Amino acid sequence: MDAKIFATVFFTVFVAELGDKTQLATLLFSADKPASKWTVFAGAASALVLAAAIGVVAGGWLAQHVSPRSLKLLAGAGFVLIGAWTLRSAFTT
Repeated sequence: MDAKIFATVFFTVFVAELGDKTQLATLLFSADKPASKWTVFAGAASALVLAAAIGVVAGGWLAQHVSPRSLKLLAGAGFVLIGAWTLRSAFTT
């Protein structure tokens, strides 16, 4: 296992998940008194693992069919568009 790639992916995903809808939903489920905290943790962790697995499989498939340069351009353009949309919504509300 490449420790540098592991650390980069871990840090990136960890920061991206902080304060997002997934974390807030998990917080609300665990705040429910009758809910077992371990069951909430297991459900949330399993969902994140499955979502990550889908991302890895989709990324592997894309890498076989699309050039790395095109993938980087597409990902960069997607992030720029999301950022522009976020800024637009912040200034228009």
